[in-house]
Amino acid sequence: MESIGPNDWATAAWLAEAAAFVDRELAARGETRIGELEQPHLRPWATALRAQTSAGVVWLKAMGRGTAFETRIYPLLRAVVPARTLEPLAVDETRGLLLVPDGGTTLEAALTQLELIDTFERILPQYAELQIALAPHASTLIAAGVTDMRAEVMGQRFDEASAAVEPWLTASDRAGFARVRALRARHLAACEELARRPGAATLDHGDLHPNNIFVSGRAEQLQARFYDWGDATVAHPFASLLVVLRVLKKRLDAGDDDSRLTRVRDAYFEPFLALATRAELIETAELAMRVAQVARVLVWDRAIAEHGRGDPTFGRAAIEYFLGMAYPKGS
Repeated sequence: MESIGPNDWATAAWLAEAAAFVDRELAARGETRIGELEQPHLRPWATALRAQTSAGVVWLKAMGRGTAFETRIYPLLRAVVPARTLEPLAVDETRGLLLVPDGGTTLEAALTQLELIDTFERILPQYAELQIALAPHASTLIAAGVTDMRAEVMGQRFDEASAAVEPWLTASDRAGFARVRALRARHLAACEELARRPGAATLDHGDLHPNNIFVSGRAEQLQARFYDWGDATVAHPFASLLVVLRVLKKRLDAGDDDSRLTRVRDAYFEPFLALATRAELIETAELAMRVAQVARVLVWDRAIAEHGRGDPTFGRAAIEYFLGMAYPKGS
């Protein structure tokens, strides 16, 4: 795949090529585009374009090399968890293009009428079931280009994450960076312990928030589909809780022990209760989320490796995940 990024995606020439791709794929389906392409999202790692068509709205996502694996995992998603993902209209792996129908109502939009915690309690077990279904296919996902963040390799990932954030450090970060670097032995021990814990490695969405979830149905019958797999890795399933709980904590202005967060976490655990007791799952989740902070550093690094290193905002996000690592005394 050629190196392509935001400077290309913003050009008239590339946008014309994108429109031609959309038109060809629509024509093959007996459909036509109505009006010009809109480009509401342009990031160093991907861009998204919206098109109104004779059959409704479609979206074209174009990805850089760091996230183009997303085009390669849809055949597996379609085969194993079709009810929980979007069905692509067209995929071009060589150019990193993904054409999908509009997913409908996002959870973010639906939250004007739905209660946040109740909704996540209903949705996260569905996501957990997706992870359980995909666990036997972890090696296939890795072969497709999804980064391996299984517990067995997360020891070496610590050193990779350390090297990734060091160029972005400010003077005020140095003391915290040294403190976290000194936790390396504890991190290695945590990885070894996590590898022995229940929960087979599977797909971790990596950025599970209300704008990446589509919902349909009402209240008790609410059904979810999950989208935007560009931050995905293969990891312990409970690594997914890191971003989910952070998002909820921020929206609720809640503390770590807030009972609303506990309700969401415990709802997510329901499909996993056949593996271990709830207490064991809680301990495992704490390990998985701690280890996952290293993965989040490297996901940011993967996304901006080609075209985003000059923007300190993205480097700052990686630094905050790395500096946020902590291990309780005696662990």
